[in-house]
Amino acid sequence: MSIRSVLQDNLNLSDEKLMAFEKFADFLKEKNKQMNLTAITDDDEIAVKHFLDSLSLYNALDIRDKSKIIDIGTGAGFPSVPLLIYNKTLKITMVDSLGKRLRFIDEALEKLDLTAETIHARAEDLGRDPEYREKYDFAVSRAVAGLNVLVELCVPFIKAGGIFAAMKGPEAENEISAAKSALDLLGAEVTETKSVVLPGDLTRKIIVIQKVRETDERFPRTSKNILKRPL
Repeated sequence: MSIRSVLQDNLNLSDEKLMAFEKFADFLKEKNKQMNLTAITDDDEIAVKHFLDSLSLYNALDIRDKSKIIDIGTGAGFPSVPLLIYNKTLKITMVDSLGKRLRFIDEALEKLDLTAETIHARAEDLGRDPEYREKYDFAVSRAVAGLNVLVELCVPFIKAGGIFAAMKGPEAENEISAAKSALDLLGAEVTETKSVVLPGDLTRKIIVIQKVRETDERFPRTSKNILKRPL
């Protein structure tokens, strides 16, 4: 199957958006030959594991026009670029510690005529910057770190009342238990865990975490302390 047919079978998208997804997939595959952006290179898998997976956030969260979203550890632009193709009005900031990934994203955004902010930084440093701290409606991440680490990296960016969505595999419940202390310290709580079944019976979990109070200025700590003594 093609990118277009997989997306058409699962979403009601305009021809313009379908063309944008095809264009992004082609550029991803082209650049992936030069740098390690993704292990997923088959069109069907790109459509399901990158595009549909990213867009599942729309069913899990109340994302409205012009919502401010920060994507921590965006990698090759997931979930942010698919979210932006779907809704150009979103105010998205993509953060990654590897500059070459962000250069790829900047090129992709230009080709797709999309606008977003990309920042080459570590989340634990940026989260202490007043320009970015507690400024977002949503934080999202598909990063592979444990939830107790991710909440310290992501929760400081969202406003009180905002949402952090952690995109995880089927074993997410175990991570929630391990992150209870971190959530308490950071002023956040899990409101629900949503199951997402993608084509091919692939199951994903989206852990929806609401920030209930401002984050103590102690957090996030340095990367050394986060790794050495997870909350």
